[in-house]
Amino acid sequence: MELAYYSDYAVRLVNSEEPARGKDTLTSVEAVRDLFGGNASAARRATDADVTRFRSVRARLRAVFEAADEGDETLAVDLLNSLLLEFPVSPQISGHDHRDEDGRPLWHMHLADHPSNATAGYAAIAAMGLAFHLTEYGVDRLGLCQAAPCRNAYLDTSTNRSRRYCSDRCATRANVAAYRARKRLEADRPARTGRAAESAQRTRASGESRPAPGGR
Repeated sequence: MELAYYSDYAVRLVNSEEPARGKDTLTSVEAVRDLFGGNASAARRATDADVTRFRSVRARLRAVFEAADEGDETLAVDLLNSLLLEFPVSPQISGHDHRDEDGRPLWHMHLADHPSNATAGYAAIAAMGLAFHLTEYGVDRLGLCQAAPCRNAYLDTSTNRSRRYCSDRCATRANVAAYRARKRLEADRPARTGRAAESAQRTRASGESRPAPGGR
């Protein structure tokens, strides 16, 4: 089963919007068709009506990633199950045009959708791919980028479950921001220490200048 390929459908759709930045590339039927990648026959089924339907599915898929990111495994599974029930698929054995060295078909499992529209077909494959990834690797392998304000979705396939960012670009940006924050803190520490010392000195001086009780 091409798990990575199918689960990527969900990631591509979710990341067509960046809510924190106010960006949304899913604004036309051409944008919908681009999400299908190399699946040209499925992309051709898309119409203008699919733009709104895709956005609805996108919100539901993002909710799955958000629940997983917050550690709510039960909610993530429940949300994904609702998509699987609404958009079913049928497993089929397929060889396509791939052949081995002896010319025999390279048989593999394929998710065949039977959609009434392009959205139903895409949603079925995206939900099933995400379900395979979740059950194979765990809910905590569904993440949202920690480099604010990005929050793009990603699938963690690292060996030590260490991924925190959707891309190398975001990882670099977050590391640079953390480095600069440390440098600002280090630069400010001597100044704070100096101000504290001056304040203590003034307090001592003020105490020494006061006349002793009963003094003249």
